[in-house]
Amino acid sequence: MNTLSWIVLGGLAMAAISLVGAFTLVLKPATQQKLLLPLVAFAAGSLIGGAFFHMIPAALSSGLSGFGTGVAVVAGFTLFLMLEQALHWHHCQQAESERRRPMTWLILIGDSLHNFLGGLAIAGTFVVDIRLGITTWLAAAAHEIPQELGDFGILVHGGMSKRQALLFNALSSLTFLLGGLVTYGLSSQLDTSWLIPFAAGNFVYIGAADLVPEVNRHADLKTNLVHLGAFLLGVVLLLIAKLTIPH
Repeated sequence: MNTLSWIVLGGLAMAAISLVGAFTLVLKPATQQKLLLPLVAFAAGSLIGGAFFHMIPAALSSGLSGFGTGVAVVAGFTLFLMLEQALHWHHCQQAESERRRPMTWLILIGDSLHNFLGGLAIAGTFVVDIRLGITTWLAAAAHEIPQELGDFGILVHGGMSKRQALLFNALSSLTFLLGGLVTYGLSSQLDTSWLIPFAAGNFVYIGAADLVPEVNRHADLKTNLVHLGAFLLGVVLLLIAKLTIPH
């Protein structure tokens, strides 16, 4: 397949992942919680492993300077920090009795923007090297599964029907494909290699700032070890991919 086909396939597959929330309909809350946090830890390891083992080295080997790569990583990190701050600020401005329904739309808006930026950046890795794009997409997908499970619950809790929650989640995830098509359309006119370290900054922020705090606040030693093991599994799998699928 050519680069455009991979970008379209990746975008559609990411949209399909948004339907994973349907599994929460058949899971007991306790079972869902047991599965969710280890998945979050695994996703954190995958994102951080993807950033440091694949994306930053690929940016350096593509001709970007060390300084330029660092600037792009920090830019990607900072943009997602700003996005999260903006959503949190809007959430905190509303009275408790008014938050529930508007927050569902903020979740969808935030996810749409997040997916669009992710599509922009990950498509940039496909343009540079299809193998790098595949491994980067897999790391992003590992993060999407627990996120979509959580988002589905928030949307239903916020007043949407289960069918509406699945539909709007799927629609918001299609912005990933839109971002990918934008990158592909501009790739012949602009140097898109800087999107690789930019995406790495996104991954580091999501993994270290969003996901790790969710799994490292437990007093129970057994729970902490399970989460640490899941995190390391994500890191090791991306390391193995680096060693076996060189770019």
